[in-house]
Amino acid sequence: MSSEPAVSGRATGDAPGTGAHTLRTRLDQALSGPFVGMVPWIILGVFEGPGRTQWAVLVGLLFAIGFLILDRVQGRSVKLLTSVSALYFLILLIVVFTVGDQTVDWLEIWLGEISNISLTVIVLGSMAIRLPFTLQYAREQTPRELWDSPVFLRINYVITGAWALAFLVSSAAGFYGDYVLGDNNDIWTGWVIQVGAMLMAVEFTAWYPDHARAHAITRAGGTPDQPAPPVTELFAPLTVWFIPIGIISLVLDAAPTWLGIAFIVVGVVLSGVLRRDLEKERTTDAGDGR
Repeated sequence: MSSEPAVSGRATGDAPGTGAHTLRTRLDQALSGPFVGMVPWIILGVFEGPGRTQWAVLVGLLFAIGFLILDRVQGRSVKLLTSVSALYFLILLIVVFTVGDQTVDWLEIWLGEISNISLTVIVLGSMAIRLPFTLQYAREQTPRELWDSPVFLRINYVITGAWALAFLVSSAAGFYGDYVLGDNNDIWTGWVIQVGAMLMAVEFTAWYPDHARAHAITRAGGTPDQPAPPVTELFAPLTVWFIPIGIISLVLDAAPTWLGIAFIVVGVVLSGVLRRDLEKERTTDAGDGR
């Protein structure tokens, strides 16, 4: 079984650390991965707000159209997520520029939840029609003979499900902030939890394919070229997120001082510990000849 990643964004045949990994190569990988389909939605989530919603929607639409054009120019397939996103933002743009001020005010409160729920429905819908949205990106980075592999398909269903869960968490957090707390700009429900959910999905997308393939080869009685990446490799990059959380909470006085300091300390300590453990595991694997 091939060890090429399905959706991790690594170019097929390019080994990490080789000269092929130029800045241009990395940029092309980023633009051809599933995360790029989220960019218009992220722009909307970051910039929408009082007096900015119309322009946030317009910029999101321009990015969605730009990615559609880029795919065609570079000979890639038109992606389901990008196409649906362009249609969604076009309809939303018409709405926000034609409705009255009262409706715009309502949208400025609830647009984040509407968008997250819409994304959840889109992603789950792609699974329902047996075309999980990551599959189109994965096929462009994986040999054609593996496209019907049960492992390849299962990887994409699992990763797509992880994105759906991230959007669902973001929807719940935003709803709690807007409806229960009555604060559209609450730092925890509006930013920390939602960004954390997205970062978790991004890291899981990069980590899970190699993990699933290695275990599938082992279960089949074979020996994978590379051992399955440990769970610590999934969480190590995420621990760094605790540090800016602590800094932001201190600067904005969004939590007790002790809690902000605790986030920073935990982030520094966990990041160091997990990275040290990863280095030990890599050294051990290298010593074993794997």
